[in-house]
Amino acid sequence: MLHGKFFHHATAVLALAAALSTNAQVVPLDSVVAIVDEDIILSSEVRDRVQQIKTSATQRGMQLPDDDTLVQETLDRLILESIQLQLADRYGIRIPDAQLDQSMARVAAQNRLTLEQFRDALTQNGQSYLQMREALRDELAIQRVQQGSVMRDISITEREIDNFMATEEGEAMVEPEYRVEQALVSVSRSDSDAERAAKEDFVDGVLANILAGAAFAEAVSVIEPYEFRGGDLGWRKLSDIPSMFAEIVPNLKPGQTGKVQSSSGLHLVHLAEARGIERLVEQTNVRHILVKPNEVLDDDAAREFIASLKQRIEGGEDFGELAKEHSDDIGSAQEGGELGWTNPGQMVAEFESAMAGADINVLTDPIRSEFGWHILEVTDRRTENFAEQVRRNQVANFLRESKYEEELENWLREIREEAFVDIK
Repeated sequence: MLHGKFFHHATAVLALAAALSTNAQVVPLDSVVAIVDEDIILSSEVRDRVQQIKTSATQRGMQLPDDDTLVQETLDRLILESIQLQLADRYGIRIPDAQLDQSMARVAAQNRLTLEQFRDALTQNGQSYLQMREALRDELAIQRVQQGSVMRDISITEREIDNFMATEEGEAMVEPEYRVEQALVSVSRSDSDAERAAKEDFVDGVLANILAGAAFAEAVSVIEPYEFRGGDLGWRKLSDIPSMFAEIVPNLKPGQTGKVQSSSGLHLVHLAEARGIERLVEQTNVRHILVKPNEVLDDDAAREFIASLKQRIEGGEDFGELAKEHSDDIGSAQEGGELGWTNPGQMVAEFESAMAGADINVLTDPIRSEFGWHILEVTDRRTENFAEQVRRNQVANFLRESKYEEELENWLREIREEAFVDIK
């Protein structure tokens, strides 16, 4: 936070602080407190913001500095907001009403309220829903300016990622996580050998049902002749999983169940989900030729032309050469129509569907997408594990966020120093 070190005109600030005192009997007329480039800040804006801060602090039981310091910090905050909002306006940043409505709904949900309930709660507290909505619009615009101005200058090298992943903190961050469910049939010391054997047979039978395809939760919901106790342990790293389960969990794949015996009895351990172990993605290597209908070539003519290209390829002509000559996909045409390895969901639905159903090295019939008519050929398929890349992306995002806070402070200081600010 930037504090009052930028203020050289303490008289106006002290006067405003005095006006905020609960003992003040005279409320001053509204006046300009500061000129910020092409904007002004009024004393009423400062008073309103200070009152909001005091109200919020009271509700949260927070300690605030004395009025002089609070007013100085608030005015400084308003100056920075004004500078950033002017930048947003200069950059043409606009927050659409639909996005603003979604953001307001998220704020309401965070307070466990519907949007209508949230609006009523604000009214009951003497607050304006419309004013809060516009304040949120300003906040979102400022976030856009900050991210666009700061994040673009932050780069994370592969070496930085490697170095962080080699640290204890880095190892902990990328350690796999498991969501484990467990169900226990208690076995006590007083149980006879026959009773113990009966319980083990019962648990083995339930496990057999699960292995045969029964849902874990349903299979362990039986209560006769024995009842399972347990539940979902939630997401945990291996070091946080009870030691009795720690050996079996890494050997399970998501959806699999195993049996563990402990001093408490017989457990069925089910790995519901896992993160950071493997991220298998079915990739497809594909190439295509696209013909777009236009003023000269209507839709039917485009279909006929792409069908004729298919016949020519099947007759022995080179796919790549025809793609270079006729494909309207500028990005891939010069590569002979090659799109390279694609991931699920990367292509439009019609293309994705045709690609999924295509045999390797067999041309598809013409297909229509929003872009035009295609023929495509799948040249290979493979399964790739992206777990390592996911972990590296996680670390890169963490390092980027860490740098962001520092760079943001530097950037705020720079724009404050470069702005014309006249405090009255």
